[in-house]
Amino acid sequence: MTRLLFRGGSVFDATDAPQASADVVVEDGRILEVGTGLDGDQAIDCTGLHLLPGLFDSHVHVMLSHIDMWRLVQTPFSYRFFEAAGNLAATLRAGITTVRDAGGADLGIKQAVEDGLIDGPRMQISLKMLSQTGGHGDGWMASGGTLALFPSYPGMPETIVDGVEEMRRKVRELIRDGADVIKVATSGGVLSPRDEPTHAHFRLAELEVLVEEATAAGIGVMAHAQATVGIKNAIQAGIRSIDHGIYLDDQAIEMMLERGTFLVPTLVAPTGVLRAAEAGAQIPETSLAKAREVIEVHRDSFNRAVQAGVKIAMGTDTGVTPHGENLAELTLMVEGGMTPHRALVATTRTAAELMGLDKELGTLEPGKRADLVVVDGDPFEVAELPERITQVWKDGHRVV
Repeated sequence: MTRLLFRGGSVFDATDAPQASADVVVEDGRILEVGTGLDGDQAIDCTGLHLLPGLFDSHVHVMLSHIDMWRLVQTPFSYRFFEAAGNLAATLRAGITTVRDAGGADLGIKQAVEDGLIDGPRMQISLKMLSQTGGHGDGWMASGGTLALFPSYPGMPETIVDGVEEMRRKVRELIRDGADVIKVATSGGVLSPRDEPTHAHFRLAELEVLVEEATAAGIGVMAHAQATVGIKNAIQAGIRSIDHGIYLDDQAIEMMLERGTFLVPTLVAPTGVLRAAEAGAQIPETSLAKAREVIEVHRDSFNRAVQAGVKIAMGTDTGVTPHGENLAELTLMVEGGMTPHRALVATTRTAAELMGLDKELGTLEPGKRADLVVVDGDPFEVAELPERITQVWKDGHRVV
């Protein structure tokens, strides 16, 4: 096997070690050595450049290319599969080599990436979000029609559930159809027509049986959780990550610290809704009003979680915002109180831990899979990071 030598770069390995000049040797898709004075069969000169681990986005929708509701209903069903290929490639170009898809991608999309039919980051998929009747995933409209962001079809089950036994059966169905993680809406949301972000959804017994079934299958649960009570119910039930976390209070933060629950903030999402409308997307005024209402309280909740030491994994809700612009989230994280160093750790090591991949990815250490991002310039200048990425490597192969 050819030993690739990344020579003379400055290495940010996402461990507790300080950034330092070092060589990285890669063989057979894995990191063999990190140190100085190393050799290899093929050298890649990284003098003056910076090496980072492959980046993560813990909350994306690769099958969603925009949120223009009228345009969505006029788009042929199969068209979004072709769009997804472009979305995945754009994500990879942003230095993101691993994603957790929060709804929309099915087993075929994941397998197409794994088999090399299309380029993209490796994926964990949730298929479709569990929602109660009238909840964040229920697209019922006042006209009596239904507008679903992600339609149901073979391999993508209907996920409106009510009651403990319906929940148990549906979780098992999602696992059968290939879900790596289960997603549930424990609150209302911004884009859904008949609820509010402040409303808690599902009762604790329903969430507990969901977690019981997911745990039995060895997978985790992620919660679309914006309302305070919905956040607390998710934590109490044992859900692994709170995604969005808009209305965090001090008790919820303390519960997250006690349980080791992760926060996936998606700070860029509500501003993305407003930007899409400004660009001409047809979005109901009720959704725009909710987006405006949550921006500041969302940022305040994030700041308090950062100061308290909650585990934070980077996630964006991309699909609501354009694919390939994922790293805009880092700027908001830094503005919200994280140091650039912590923001990059959240985008590498902590996200890998959340997804159960920390033994394989997330840091540049011997034995781990060779996902590397080469940056021309200071990686801690996070606002400029997207323009400074010059190479992306996944499993020891250059993909960008």
